[in-house]
Amino acid sequence: MHDLRLVRERLDVLRDAMARRNMADATAAVLDRVEGLEGERRTAIRAVEEKKAERNVITQQVSQKKRAGEEAGALIEQSRVLGDEIARLELSQEAADQELHTLLLQLPNITLSDVPAGGEENNAMLRTWGAPRAADSVKPHWDVGAALGILDLERGVKVSGSGFIVFRSKGARLVRALMNFMLDVHTREHGYEELWVPSLVNHDAMIGTGQFPKFEDEQYALRDDPLYLIPTAEVPVTNLYHDEVVAESDLPRGFCAYTPCFRREAGSHGKDTRGLLRVHQFDKVELVRYATPESADAEHAVIVGHAERILQLLELPYRVLVLAAGDTGFASARTYDLEVFAPGVGKWLEVSSASLFTDFQARRANIRYRPAEGGKPRLIHTLNASGVAFPRVIASILEHHQNADGTVRIPTALQPYFGSAIIE
Repeated sequence: MHDLRLVRERLDVLRDAMARRNMADATAAVLDRVEGLEGERRTAIRAVEEKKAERNVITQQVSQKKRAGEEAGALIEQSRVLGDEIARLELSQEAADQELHTLLLQLPNITLSDVPAGGEENNAMLRTWGAPRAADSVKPHWDVGAALGILDLERGVKVSGSGFIVFRSKGARLVRALMNFMLDVHTREHGYEELWVPSLVNHDAMIGTGQFPKFEDEQYALRDDPLYLIPTAEVPVTNLYHDEVVAESDLPRGFCAYTPCFRREAGSHGKDTRGLLRVHQFDKVELVRYATPESADAEHAVIVGHAERILQLLELPYRVLVLAAGDTGFASARTYDLEVFAPGVGKWLEVSSASLFTDFQARRANIRYRPAEGGKPRLIHTLNASGVAFPRVIASILEHHQNADGTVRIPTALQPYFGSAIIE
């Protein structure tokens, strides 16, 4: 959410930010209404102040007349009329405030100046690691998974529908191994506090991280309770300190959590739906960091490096992209995507988005820190990254580490967790 001072004093910055996201036309009416509402608010506030000042003068005159034993009925009636007018103006201001708040919730974050303007075609490659394997004779993961008896797509459809996966036998063990491996790396090597969080959250939590109102149709909602299945652990973890003030001495602070994640993927029917490429329920280890505004940029590099470390240990070639403004997520000010190569399907697959949100989420969730030198609490800056998501990583493992005889080699760092060096 955006600072009201920006709306009042620098609305041109918001208009430029929307243009960089290729959203100038889509948000023009909203910004025009925001500008109008801010004018209405200022007018109402001035009018209330003037009416209250006038009423104060009348109140003093009434007191003087009463002390003098004089009739004050006319002044009292005048004061009552002013009170009614003040109440009307205050209701008008409240309505404008509420509409302004609702409209600001619909506007995405302002991307940082080093983020390329424009759409997906302007995403920029930052670096690569490892050499992608040639696709010659490599089977897609759905074929090798079925042949090894570890991936049961048909029965996932039977019990839940399209986009739900059953892992069997050593496939289920692989999922469990990845969870423990990633959590151990992030807690022991990278210093994150491990959390086990709810998979259901309330409406305020979804507002706080920016899922609502923009992506409300993407979420699974309970029928009888105002709760939602989480699309990512980012939601409960980031909101842990909703409406709280933390000490600056506690920053930067990192949290990690494993959760299942649920996404309806509305509007994505028919896009990469085969195998593990796009599913409605998946597993993920999520990283969240709190930082001061001064340290947030450096923390972005830190969290990206932590996600990269997992891919390096899994011996998966990957590349890092900085997303252009038009391809950057709603709440993000800058996002780096990590993509692994899956030779069996011949595609780069996104397995992590590492994002810096500046104070956008913290303002929505009211998460602040108290500066060490004193003074008023300030909004923290939040960051997150998948550390990393399982399905496409599993797809890449089954394809990149596939042997000619149909078996799959387990990366060395994962072998102690999996219990063997090969899936056969």
